[in-house]
Amino acid sequence: MFSLIWPRFLVSHPSHKNKDVARVGHPAVVVSLVSKARPIGKLRAGSGAPGFLFSHPFRRKTRKGWGTQPPAVGPTLPVEVSGFPGLKCETLPQAQGRLWGTRLIRSSFLFSHPFRKETRKGWGTQIFGGHVLPGLKSETWGTRQGWGTGIWLLGLAALLALAGCHARPRDPATVVFLIESSPANLDPRVGTDAQSQRIDALLFDGLVAHDARFQFTPALAERWEQPDPLTLVFHLRAGVRFHDGRLLAARDVAWTINSMRTGAVISPKAAAYAAVDSVEARDASTVVFHLNRADNFLLRNLSTGAIGIVPEGSGRAFWQHPVGTGPFRFVSQRIDQDVVVERNPLSWAAVPQIERVRFAVVPDAITESLELEKGSADVAINSLPMDSLPALAARPDLRMEETGGTEIQYLAFNLRDPLLKDVRVRQGIACAIDRDLIIKTLLGGHAQPALSLLPASHWAWTGDVARYDYDPQRAARLLDEASRTPARDGVRFHLTMKTSTDAGTRLLAAALQQQLARVGIALDLRSYEFATFYSDVTRGAFQMYSLHWIGGNEQPDIFSYAFSTARFSPKGANRGHYSNPRLDTLLDDAAASPDRMQQRADYVEAQQILARDVPAINLWYLDTIVVHNRRLTDVVPAPSGSYTFLETARLTQ
Repeated sequence: MFSLIWPRFLVSHPSHKNKDVARVGHPAVVVSLVSKARPIGKLRAGSGAPGFLFSHPFRRKTRKGWGTQPPAVGPTLPVEVSGFPGLKCETLPQAQGRLWGTRLIRSSFLFSHPFRKETRKGWGTQIFGGHVLPGLKSETWGTRQGWGTGIWLLGLAALLALAGCHARPRDPATVVFLIESSPANLDPRVGTDAQSQRIDALLFDGLVAHDARFQFTPALAERWEQPDPLTLVFHLRAGVRFHDGRLLAARDVAWTINSMRTGAVISPKAAAYAAVDSVEARDASTVVFHLNRADNFLLRNLSTGAIGIVPEGSGRAFWQHPVGTGPFRFVSQRIDQDVVVERNPLSWAAVPQIERVRFAVVPDAITESLELEKGSADVAINSLPMDSLPALAARPDLRMEETGGTEIQYLAFNLRDPLLKDVRVRQGIACAIDRDLIIKTLLGGHAQPALSLLPASHWAWTGDVARYDYDPQRAARLLDEASRTPARDGVRFHLTMKTSTDAGTRLLAAALQQQLARVGIALDLRSYEFATFYSDVTRGAFQMYSLHWIGGNEQPDIFSYAFSTARFSPKGANRGHYSNPRLDTLLDDAAASPDRMQQRADYVEAQQILARDVPAINLWYLDTIVVHNRRLTDVVPAPSGSYTFLETARLTQ
């Protein structure tokens, strides 16, 4: 009996004598990689979710129902698997209202089907929306011999530990923090991915910080003044030291900014300082920024999270051992494994109570849940399967904290693509997406629909924009107007969406695939390890992708960074090469105007232009959800989903 444990592990039960079935590890269970299984047809199971059935011909003839890929999770394109060349894929039939085979809905695993005359325990069960399919029973591994088996996700952590969990001795003084991917670059001048920015905010400080109301507060600069629109003067705190003991000085600030501006360090953030003409270290504690034009967003780009001040002379290899002034200091990094930081006893702010944090890279969300359940991890934020949250929150050793979030998920288009350069195609795609359904089902209601990149509480936000509510008929009309009419098979055209191996993104991609198919768009999915995926995104090698804005969308200069013509990647995050002269003019005016009312008027029109042109679709604001072991206390999540709660949390032994 085989069932593919998504994304890439095969479980077999050696109840048959066939020599091709491996017999290692658990006495009744084998976890192996599989390869080159080719799906030969889609299926509609239950509510119509797409999926695939896998079987293996280790008997004289292949039996349908000997394993399945989960509905609404499995990709609808050929998958790469290894080790069982006989593995085959068939469409999944229905038998008397029951599914042949089985697998998932992410909160449990149960498989096989009573294809013999009598129903056997464990031979066909599936948890679907919280209900067990009628007439089918299950049992756990090892309780009887035979084909049927069941795995309750939150009950048998040891089994799935074979599928990628690597045990290591626990240091009780170390908080194990689960993250989905390695930070791409811990040099705060370079790293723009979520993990780099979140960890950098613990290692480095900017000249200023900002509070929950998006107002600026002192950080490394204890005060500042602007004597004229083209001059900004910062006065540094006395006695601040880097992690290696060196005193912070004005020349460190000047080096940090100038190293990006001159190209000494190749940085996608360099364009944020285009208005800077020069940076002068007037004395050891005074830094003067001379501007060539007014820039209302310079403070934002000098704040913690946007940048971190590095020691003078830090070069391109600085990411290998970053040195900052933040509350934690860098210890080590193993790519795709972990990052370890420890509290900084020299911190100019309050010294953290937590001695050490290990950011453990666990790409699979289901495995994250298991690690928390069995106590081998302490905390995860915004990365767990939504359907696992109720069970995790109910555990006596775990606690869940939730607050409304500013982190936004978006769907981006490459406007250089022949299909996607037509605004009617992009608008049609927007109308074909049922965001409310995805929020309700995949996200468990833990999100709010978004109309803008800015949080709805921001002074520049507006809801007076074009809307693209779910309307398949309108989507079809727009696509027809774009001369993208259906062929005989009902398909108008194919698009490719690239994703990382992150479970949440792959689930979203599968849902989008199903919804777009209803209007004749065949969405092909391609998943890559995060580093490869992100490299393709920053190079513009994509048609569609989805990512999150984390923290960066809390100030309106995000519109310039993501959509102005001057900020094509790598000079910014305009990866889809969208260009609108009117938008550029509005954003330049808003950046230079000292009048808050004029700035708001500019940003309102900018948001209206972006809503009309749809270079990207703002999907939803994700609630910030932290699940943590109760030994970690005083956890107060930030709306942005940052890791700064580690600065004040406590660890009880």
